[in-house]
Order: sequence, then structure tokens, then C-alpha cells
Amino acid sequence: MPKAVVLGGYGLIGSACMRALAQSGFDVVGLGRSHKAAEIADATAQWIIRDISTISVAEWREILVNVDVVVNAAGALQDGLLDDLEAIHVTAIAQLAQAAADLPVRVIQISAAGVTEQSSTAFFRTKARGDAALMSSLQNCVILRPTLLLAPQAYGGTAVLRAAAAIPFVHPVVLPDAQIQTVHIDDVTAAVVLAANGKIPAGTIADLTEPEAQSLPDLIARIRAWQGWPTPRVSLRLPGVSLSATGRIADLLGLLGWRSPLRTTALRVLSDGVRGDPKAWDAAGGPPCRALEDTLRALPSTRQERLYARAYLALPIAIGVLALFWLLSGVIALLDLQRTMAVLVDQNAPRWMIAPSVIGGAVADVLLGLAILYRPWTKRAALGMMALSGAYLLGGLALAPALWSDPLGPMIKVFPGIVLALMVWLMVEDR
Repeated sequence: MPKAVVLGGYGLIGSACMRALAQSGFDVVGLGRSHKAAEIADATAQWIIRDISTISVAEWREILVNVDVVVNAAGALQDGLLDDLEAIHVTAIAQLAQAAADLPVRVIQISAAGVTEQSSTAFFRTKARGDAALMSSLQNCVILRPTLLLAPQAYGGTAVLRAAAAIPFVHPVVLPDAQIQTVHIDDVTAAVVLAANGKIPAGTIADLTEPEAQSLPDLIARIRAWQGWPTPRVSLRLPGVSLSATGRIADLLGLLGWRSPLRTTALRVLSDGVRGDPKAWDAAGGPPCRALEDTLRALPSTRQERLYARAYLALPIAIGVLALFWLLSGVIALLDLQRTMAVLVDQNAPRWMIAPSVIGGAVADVLLGLAILYRPWTKRAALGMMALSGAYLLGGLALAPALWSDPLGPMIKVFPGIVLALMVWLMVEDR
């Protein structure tokens, strides 16, 4: 049985490639840096848990023993807390190519349509340098460059398109001049399987794309119709300055570990257009990729799809509201300690407990409000918010029971906050 190793095996493209190669008769091993993400993707698969940017040439040679095919589906959109584009897209590929040069292994690189070393984004420039490093060191390789990927699963840019299409009452008109071509995930995995089986010539560099393009607003409108939402009566044209501000905010969130698909790189790529030319793929003997209508027809549009699209919109709002609420509650309490403590004094709470309870609670509020913004801590912060809210409820019941009957309902209002934190805890994935 031939053996294949898929780098980035738990990502959107990588996991699909692992399934397709296994169905084609390969013994498949996934490689990625997160054990938890690997278990979520496929707990029954074989995994190598490593960060590809840290693997040396000698270590690659050990990994490649008895391996027939390597599929590189690893990548990152933009430099951030966990990602170094140069290390992931260039250094790791150069090391892999050097290790594979003297071995009977084929490397299939999943790149991106339109990459050049003169591109406007670091993502495209580093992808191009990685492709060049592979081609210069290794003869037995194939480089596949998909356009905008559409799949049953929604990550990154495809998730944003779904969410934009699901905005209630309004059709967003963004980047009206951007021309976009798409490709179905199954067309990409079919190309990978063909290349893995040696049916695509070595040295092939080919775009994987539908033949025609459409404007970004038209694409969003067609996805909205596919989702089953009614056509909105209002079209809202978003000015460029709002997109620039959104990108900068998303970049800042990237420093906190959030891989937002609205970062400046993604917006610049969309603004430049996502275009490809299927001629090289046709010349290599590959089957044509399906058009957008056929792609949407082949994808399931279910109630779960619509709920996900709306939830994708709601999640960052929920996190932002929780962060603001907890930060303000803590800061306000610290800025006016006397009045805050007076509430407990009026309720005849034990004097020795008042100052520690108020100051400790306020500091905890601030810390939780900050922690929920840091991606690796978000779920734990949401859990901490629920626990501390429960402690406030029990403490209020024991120390200041009259607050439960206050006409402004300060204790009752804790429950919506608990529910909102619960929703965030349930919706944030461990990826």
C-alpha cells in the first residue's frame, strides 16, 4: 500500500486530502503542530505532531522513510502570534525539498492562484518563494494553485462569505470591482489524488479554478440565494475606509491569537481579485473544475448551514460585549470603591469582608475581560465568567439578600451574562 504524508492534515484542505487519499488506497499520515486539533479532525487517523517550521533536513529524511507522496496543505494567512509566514511557506518547504531530493517521493504543493514574488501581500510572496524553492530542488513535484475554495466546511474566507450572505435585511456591497473565481474542494482533492497516483506530469504548475469569474457582490448574492435567505431590499455599499479599519482591527486581534479572515492580507487579496487560468491544468490532462453553479448545487444547504452563518456573525459580537461588560464593571468598581463598598455596608455585610470582596471581585472582572480577548484563553475565560457570576449570585444571597428584590434587578441581570458566556464557551472551537 503506498504511503502519503499530509502536512496541515487537520486544516480544511488537508483533512479533505487525507480522506480522499485514504479512499484512493493510500496509507495516510497527517502532520500538524496541534494534538488537540488533530484529534478533533480525525481521532482514528495516524498523526505526527510537529511544527513544520522547526523540522530539520535530517528529521525530514526520517519522516520520509517509506513515504511515496507528501502533500503540503499547511499554510498561514498572515504573520501573527502563532504564525511566521517565512518559516511556514519558505523555510519549511526548502528543508523538505532538500530532504526529498534523493528519495523516491513525490511532493504535491497546495499553493494559491496568482502568487508571484511581486505580489502585494506577504502571503502571496512567501507562497511564491516556497514554490520556487520546491521547483529548484526537486524534480518530482506538482504545484496546484486553487482559487477561492468552497467546501461543506467553512473556515477562513469561505466562512466570511457565508456570514456576509447571511446578514439580515441588508445586502453588503463590498469591493464591487473585485473579480473572483472559485473551486470546489472535491476538484482540489481529485487533483491531489491524480498527482499522487502519478497521472499528472512532474513539474506541473497549474491553477485549479472554474472557467469564469464574478464580482464579489454577485458571489455573495449567489451564496445568499443558495443558503435560502430572501433577497434583501436594501443594498449597503461599504466605503473603503471601513474595510481598512476592519482590517487593522483584525490585525491587532491577530496579535492576540485570532486568525481572522478579515485581516488586511485577506482584504487585499480580495481587492486584487482571485483569478486563475485553467489552461495549464487542462494541458496536464486534468479534468475541468466545475463552475460556481455546479459547486453550489453539490454543496449541502441545510438549516445547520444557515445557523452557522448567523452564529459566525454573532460570536465576535458576543465576545466583544462580554469583554467590554467585564472590563467596565471592574474598572468602574475600582474607580469608585467607596460607593461600591457602600452597597454592601447598607446591606449589613460583615465589615471585614467588604473591601477584599469588592477589590478582589473588581480585579477579577478586569482580568477576565482581558483574558477572553486572548484566543488561547477564551474558553477558559468564558468558563471563569460563569463561575465568578455564580459566586456573585451565591455571595449576594448570603451577604446581601435584599439585592435580589432591588427594583433595578442587579442580581437578576447576572443571568443573561452567564448565558452569553455559556454560548461563547460552546461556540469557540479548540483549533
